[in-house]
Amino acid sequence: MNGFAVHTTPSEAAKLRQANGVKLVERDRGVRKMTTYTPKFLGVPSKSRVCSKKTKTSPDGEGIVIGFVDSGIDPTHPSFGFDDGYEDLRLFCEKGRFFPLSSCNGKIVGARFFSEGARAVAKLNSSVDFLSPFDAEGHGSHVASIAAGNGGVPVYVNGFFYGFASGMAPRARIAVYKAVYPTMSTLTDVVSAIDQAVIDGVDILALSVGPNEPPEEGLTFLSIYDIAILSATRAGILVVQAVGNNGPAPATVVSYSPWSVGVAASGTDRVYPASLLLGNGQKVGGVGLSGPTFFLHKLVLAKDAMNQNGTMPSEECQYPEAFDPNLVQSSIVLCSFSQGFLNGTSSLAAIIHTATTLRFIGFALIANPNYGDFIAEPIPFGLPGILIPNASDSQAILKYYEANTCKDDNGMVSEFKGKAAIGEGRVASFGSQAPTVSRFSSRGPDYMNMNRTVADVLKPDILAPGHQIWAAWSPLSVTEPLLKGYQFALMSGTSMAAPHIVGIAALIKQKNPSWTPSMIASAMSTTATKYDMNGDLIQAEGFNIHRLYPSTPFDLGAGLVKPTNALDPGLVFPAGKFQ
Repeated sequence: MNGFAVHTTPSEAAKLRQANGVKLVERDRGVRKMTTYTPKFLGVPSKSRVCSKKTKTSPDGEGIVIGFVDSGIDPTHPSFGFDDGYEDLRLFCEKGRFFPLSSCNGKIVGARFFSEGARAVAKLNSSVDFLSPFDAEGHGSHVASIAAGNGGVPVYVNGFFYGFASGMAPRARIAVYKAVYPTMSTLTDVVSAIDQAVIDGVDILALSVGPNEPPEEGLTFLSIYDIAILSATRAGILVVQAVGNNGPAPATVVSYSPWSVGVAASGTDRVYPASLLLGNGQKVGGVGLSGPTFFLHKLVLAKDAMNQNGTMPSEECQYPEAFDPNLVQSSIVLCSFSQGFLNGTSSLAAIIHTATTLRFIGFALIANPNYGDFIAEPIPFGLPGILIPNASDSQAILKYYEANTCKDDNGMVSEFKGKAAIGEGRVASFGSQAPTVSRFSSRGPDYMNMNRTVADVLKPDILAPGHQIWAAWSPLSVTEPLLKGYQFALMSGTSMAAPHIVGIAALIKQKNPSWTPSMIASAMSTTATKYDMNGDLIQAEGFNIHRLYPSTPFDLGAGLVKPTNALDPGLVFPAGKFQ
């Protein structure tokens, strides 16, 4: 890329646009960060999933170098450990805080960081914005391990064993290009990282980060970012992008150009059901990765346990000082998903802090009937907890609670007679309709400018699992306090879908070293399926939480990737000059 980044005024930028030899002037933009089971769900050859020593019977990514432009990597994680069976391919390594030269260990064959853009825009926080390839957030480690994490790594969270994790291409090598920081991320640093990855000669480039918005001027697929991707493609590097998490609204993809593979996200048939058992025997379903309470305990509605001398609201369980400690200790407390959660001022982290401080036995965050249902994802809790997102279920719980609560003439509770128990929420269940296109996954059609003028380019290109994916995590977890201290996390996003395609592409590249980016992409697209595990057309989630609708190419592109078929497609398509 023959270019540079510079501070200018709008008038200076206008003059630069008219200068001889200047092709394009574009305002810098922010950047957004867009597994134990998914290899089996997709049908990745078993020896690719679990091999630790080199095998010749099936592809495993051996010798393929994947470049990851993201938030860095945690080199101490077992998903990225060096195996004696690896050929030592170390290429380059930039050291820095928490990242000595020994971090490039043969599995991680290269590591660089790019921060000039971020430092020009904001003052970075040295306690979290490490000027090194180290991942302080977890996102980059998560993405890298989905694509190329070592096989057979045990997943433990809060002492519970969830299974074994493996990347799609467990013996592929990792080249790290950190360009995303907790305080600030810019497209300048991402483009610099892409440019360097091309110079370094990686085989495949993973982009689970991307621009927050289309460029202010010009065509989306001729922005500086997309030209950088084109340069990589022309150099023989397959570029895989996350299409974004702005679904299910139409024309929300942030992967624009035909020379990259834009990946949409789906779920799998694995779910983590949890339950709340009421004293009358009624069981209410929900989600929450926590252990059970085993026995029935006193049930307390948060707003009925308010500290009478306090001024803080208690119904959302955000402040320990809002409660009378004697009322909530050793109880299961019902917290309400109300206005604070809708406007972002309330959090699960605050509930857990309150519950831990006041020694709740457990908590249930229930939908407030006045605000309707909410979308709940399974999150690991250090104490028994459950999310109940259905307002009708909440009404049933509240009906039981009111029938078993005695109040005085002033409306104050005089006796809590209701009981409840939180069930086991960490054991997976299988067999639901799958896959379905995830609600958050950005949709086509592709568009060519800020006005969303439709472009004659099909996006997304393909579908892969991206909902509730277990993968490596950084214990520092500076932007996700709920996951602090964990080595693994269950995450959702097209950021998780894209590395599945990256890893599968590495398997294809290993088997067919001479294939160009377009040939690899066509092998996956032409063998993808539009049908779910029951033989029916894949469904998609929409704005209505309780309904699915038939998917279209603007939801899933060519369909769900089928790795085994893609390894032997029978027919591939080169792309002429830009192979």
